[in-house]
Amino acid sequence: MTNGPTTGRPWHLWVVGVLSLLWNCGGAFDYTMTKVGNADYLASFTPDQLAWFDSFPVWANIGWALGVWGSVAGSILLLLRHRWAIGAFALSLIGVAITTLYQFGVADMPESLNTSAGIVFSAAIWIVAIGLLWYAMRMRARGVLR
Repeated sequence: MTNGPTTGRPWHLWVVGVLSLLWNCGGAFDYTMTKVGNADYLASFTPDQLAWFDSFPVWANIGWALGVWGSVAGSILLLLRHRWAIGAFALSLIGVAITTLYQFGVADMPESLNTSAGIVFSAAIWIVAIGLLWYAMRMRARGVLR
């Protein structure tokens, strides 16, 4: 039983779904390599940056995980046309908010990370996260997500 008429999968759902999955897998790769301590991946970071990553409190790590894995799940659910994509993207946005609060409001971020490029990248993460939630909500309203 559905809440309204369902429609076929529009072409742009594939484009948004695949591009968002690629973008979010980049974040998942970064998270995973950082958390498992992959030496090759972490070699590009300075000692103060590595110390900062290691100093994240549990709640900031939970936020980071929610942001990353919520967005990956949302992208997959979007491609599957499942209505839970909305919840996954909302959870991801909560994770982004927690992580941003820690990075820019609580933590003493190393100067080498607190750059204009870092701020622009953080803004891009927010824009993509909000955009994906909005898109999933629009697809649900159009009956594309079931």
